[in-house]
Amino acid sequence: MEKIDTIGLVGGGQMGEALINGILKADLVAAGNVLVAEPDQARQQYLSEKYGVRATSESAVLADVCSVIILAVKPQIMPLVVKQYNSLLSDKHLLISIAAGISLRVLEKGLGKDRRIVRVMPNTPSLILEGAAGLTGNGNTDKDDMAIALKIFSAVGSCYELPESMLDAVTGLSGSGPGYVFAFIEAMIDGGVLAGIPRPVAEKLVLQTVYGSVKLAMETGEHPAVLKGKVTSPGGTTIAGLHVLEESGFRGSVMSAIEVATERSRELGQ
Repeated sequence: MEKIDTIGLVGGGQMGEALINGILKADLVAAGNVLVAEPDQARQQYLSEKYGVRATSESAVLADVCSVIILAVKPQIMPLVVKQYNSLLSDKHLLISIAAGISLRVLEKGLGKDRRIVRVMPNTPSLILEGAAGLTGNGNTDKDDMAIALKIFSAVGSCYELPESMLDAVTGLSGSGPGYVFAFIEAMIDGGVLAGIPRPVAEKLVLQTVYGSVKLAMETGEHPAVLKGKVTSPGGTTIAGLHVLEESGFRGSVMSAIEVATERSRELGQ
């Protein structure tokens, strides 16, 4: 696999910081070979002091120094970034975009049809190196390019190469998924409070329950339906609770949320 010499990040926000953390912990490159282009000087100072990376507000410096450039910006900011970097890039750069919904076609239109571009959809658990991401490359990328992208995003969790036709669904599922999970956790906590448990205790019980359930599913490899069956006794409390969830359309609502988020990702890419 092609060696990674330097990595540049356009944007030093939460996801940018998560990637810096993962890159350095995985020892992909030395801290001095990571350069962050970030307009906020306070943020520049914070990232430099905490991680030892270099920071700048100059687009040309990043493009000149770095062979791998990660566009770690929100989709609404991407047009400005494209305008800034269009004339600074060449075929020596591997460009990786994490902007939700922005297709390879749109990126090629703005950055150049001959550019090597990888599109990635990570999620916020990347902040603790437990993210889930899907990625795809355009026709200019080769196996080495994809291996580099996979290596970078595997440093902050799990990463899977997929056709671009699935990337909007990845956005709706795992990209937006933490929001659904946190809403479910919050609802469970409120349910515990409603049932008479003090909120601090309810929070601890719910977080451990969700964490333990996920770990059980991952470590046993058993299908969630099988695990659900094991905790659902005839005439018991769990089946009574599940009955209410089914009556309220719980599973259908979750599926519809993913469907709507997927469609919104497609809209963002237009």
